[in-house]
Amino acid sequence: MGFTIGGIREMRSGSRRRGRAAECTAVAEYTGLWGWAVAPGARAAAGRCSCGDTACPSPGAHPLEFADEVPAGATLDTAARAWAEVPGASMLLPVGRTFDVLDVAEQAGRRALVRLERMGLPLGPVAMTPSGRTQFFVAPGAAAELPQLLYRMGWDDADLDLRALGHGCHITAPPSDEGGLGPVRWLRPPVLDTAATPPQARLLLGTLAYICHRSQGMFRQ
Repeated sequence: MGFTIGGIREMRSGSRRRGRAAECTAVAEYTGLWGWAVAPGARAAAGRCSCGDTACPSPGAHPLEFADEVPAGATLDTAARAWAEVPGASMLLPVGRTFDVLDVAEQAGRRALVRLERMGLPLGPVAMTPSGRTQFFVAPGAAAELPQLLYRMGWDDADLDLRALGHGCHITAPPSDEGGLGPVRWLRPPVLDTAATPPQARLLLGTLAYICHRSQGMFRQ
């Protein structure tokens, strides 16, 4: 027995049921507690995306076209009913509404997180992907403001492995699998104080840019 989303079959019904229950709980937490919408997403296995497109540019990392979002504020019962309609879907968070994301290499992100915590700067949630990226949640608008912010801080000419994700983007939410590579995890889980109101990007960007610059220099040596 198994189920299929666009052609990829998931096996092991017992572990599947436990996984569904955990995902429903996570979806309800994201929508009801943190105030984030959750979009059902495709999955990937053996390099194939469950959407069925053999040339999919984002295997296992994009929303399912036929599935509706679970809206922010949805209760546990509402989230469970909605998620039952998309068995096997991954959890994706729409970016650009409650938060934007500053995305950097994992090692640089870990170093920056330690420094930011020591400095006592306000921090929102921070996720780590299996593809080796660290994602800092910041206030919406960061993606549009990033070039100007880097210019003001003197980092506009630097070759930084740093990007901002904004409106129209989605990120894979823990503990969903990202692109068949493994689960996304929290380095700094969401908390009530900052989940709905993450910090402004400018408060973190100087440290992130500095650490990214140093990390790239060390890597090249």
